[in-house]
Amino acid sequence: MKNEIERNLGEQPIARIMLERELKHSDLVSVSNRHITHKMVARACKGRRLTPHSQRLVLDALNQAAHSAYVITDLFNY
Repeated sequence: MKNEIERNLGEQPIARIMLERELKHSDLVSVSNRHITHKMVARACKGRRLTPHSQRLVLDALNQAAHSAYVITDLFNY
């Protein structure tokens, strides 16, 4: 039996936050001054495990789009 890391972790809190604030993936991509993609945001919402660097990119974009001050633990439960 292998000790593989679980990569699909179910819908993450970021999906609920984006729904409540009526934000779409494209809103985060367009507001970001760093390179993030629609696929990166979609994976974050669906619960596909992201690297810490990618998590920070998505966090920064969400904070810019929502004019808020979320932290990583607000967006991801892993």
